[in-house]
Amino acid sequence: MAYTVRNFKSKKELKEALARGEIIEVYQPGPFGPDVKDGTKCLEGPHFPAAHTWYAEATIKDNVVVKVK
Repeated sequence: MAYTVRNFKSKKELKEALARGEIIEVYQPGPFGPDVKDGTKCLEGPHFPAAHTWYAEATIKDNVVVKVK
């Protein structure tokens, strides 16, 4: 699992930001991060301590989201 640097409250908010051309950086907490390898990854949000209420499949390139499903 990875997170967006900006704490999006919903997947819709994430998709809208991407459609506007915003650069959305990602990170992976814990021993596997902070960098996220290129490819298809699962994102979740919002950040802790809030409960995760959305999940998204995203294509990542150079720690930036380029596509969201």
